[in-house]
Amino acid sequence: MATKHEQILQHITDLDVGQKISVRFIAKALAVSEGTAYRAIKEAENQGLVSTIERVGTVRIEKKIKENIEKLTYAEVVNIVDGQVLGGRQGLHKTLNRFVIGAMKLEAMMRYVEAGNLLIVGNRDQVHKVGLEAGASVLITGGFGTSAEVIELADELELPIISTSYDTFTVAAMINRAIYDQLIKKEIVLVDDILIPFQDTFYMTTQNTVEKWHDLNEKTGHSRYPVIDGNLKIQGMVAAKDVLGASKQTPIEKVMTSKPITVHERTSVAAVAHIMVWEGIELLPVIDNQRKLLGVISRQDVLKALQMVQRQPHIGDTIEDIVTSRVEDKSNADELEFECEVTPQMTNQLGTISYGVITTLVTEIGSRLMRKYKKGDLVVENITLYFIKPVQIESIITIRPRVLEIGRKHGKIDVELYHNEEIVGKAMMMAQLIE
Repeated sequence: MATKHEQILQHITDLDVGQKISVRFIAKALAVSEGTAYRAIKEAENQGLVSTIERVGTVRIEKKIKENIEKLTYAEVVNIVDGQVLGGRQGLHKTLNRFVIGAMKLEAMMRYVEAGNLLIVGNRDQVHKVGLEAGASVLITGGFGTSAEVIELADELELPIISTSYDTFTVAAMINRAIYDQLIKKEIVLVDDILIPFQDTFYMTTQNTVEKWHDLNEKTGHSRYPVIDGNLKIQGMVAAKDVLGASKQTPIEKVMTSKPITVHERTSVAAVAHIMVWEGIELLPVIDNQRKLLGVISRQDVLKALQMVQRQPHIGDTIEDIVTSRVEDKSNADELEFECEVTPQMTNQLGTISYGVITTLVTEIGSRLMRKYKKGDLVVENITLYFIKPVQIESIITIRPRVLEIGRKHGKIDVELYHNEEIVGKAMMMAQLIE
């Protein structure tokens, strides 16, 4: 039987897109406490089923599919620009295709405005009306309002009309930043992207015996299986070493590893790789917030995903991308040497290179050196910065790495940073190598 929490989530999922909900509404409808209703609504927000907007409330929205992640809903725009919804609340769940800045004459502007657009404009009531009639939502900058006629039209067409105190340039920059952040998120491979779903997963239940393990092993050739209870909640993991020497009639609960390490579907594949290498695990169960089994993820799938990511072109540059793109290889036959210019993005508020950038440089250079000796992927285990001096903006840093120790599964690299041949940083990196 489903828990109260699960019943509320299902109820929210079944609601029409655009419908407003509240803690009190859920508590009354399903006869639960307001605390239980609040926690379930927050979980629904994490899952992308609802969006909470200041001065509007919580609205059921369309859950975005992966291919549509770079698009924003109007509800998200309201939160981004700290806006106030003047009308058309029923359309907050819709997504915008692009935004148009209305800084020209009406006739010229409307050539660029289409259905699904967000028209960003100032205190121009006639433009607000014509934009809505063209199928676009309207974002009014400068804290201005609009006429009652326009608000009535927005409600009728279910197209949001939003007011924000920010100016047009700031609003455009904020929305651009949000879309850019979405693009960066899209590039990050998550467990959800590569997991073997529950319906394709071979698993055991707490009612099974060791004989079931032998049956599955003969059928699939695999040796590791998650163990769940009658409510599909994860209880353990069982592998070949667990059943070795056990009678076929032994309950699986007696031999399984209880409280196994698990991951969630929103965990990054890079984080999973670290767990698998660190713990020596070949298979991890993927669970939801109720500890129900959603599927499994294997070490082989993780390695394939990491290799695929390395070959993919990047759409949005992170700070790490900006830093590593500035690194130039100046190595010669005698020694490895790299150079990097300290740009404004790499500095702290004092105008000197930030500690995070130094860590990124150590990781990048150490990894490059290690890959000269060992092909494949690696997971950084430890970075120790034990000497650092301030380096100001626009300086050129010279980086010289040196292998201290390298084995089949581990490596240790010493990295020294110089400016004008004076040492300004010294670090040591340790990493595990993934074969």
